[in-house]
Amino acid sequence: SGDTSGFTKKEVLQLTRERDKLELSLGGIRDMGGVPSVMFVIDANKEDLAIKEAAVLGIPVIAVLDTNVDPTGIAFPVPGNDDASRAVRLYCDAIASAATAGRGGAVADSGEDVGAMEQPPAEATA
Repeated sequence: SGDTSGFTKKEVLQLTRERDKLELSLGGIRDMGGVPSVMFVIDANKEDLAIKEAAVLGIPVIAVLDTNVDPTGIAFPVPGNDDASRAVRLYCDAIASAATAGRGGAVADSGEDVGAMEQPPAEATA
């Protein structure tokens, strides 16, 4: 997609591989509508750079914290095991269902400012 004159075949191959790798790891960011409202992290030790970047952008972080994690920079710590696959599945399912329920709220869809309402919105009963 670019001008490759002046590069050897090996250099073009290396640049193509690097571009493909970046596209694979960062391609989803292009489709985001903006900065997320919140970030959910399972392994805070492994994702420490993402947590620092979220702090710079002012994005609150929800993180599952094991005993080996420093909670600094995490707005909503959730104590729990971040190593067991069953536990990780449980956390992810809980966050996904909460996000889905939150998006389905009629008040949020109405576009009204909930903070400016005189009466709080009625809670949905299921």
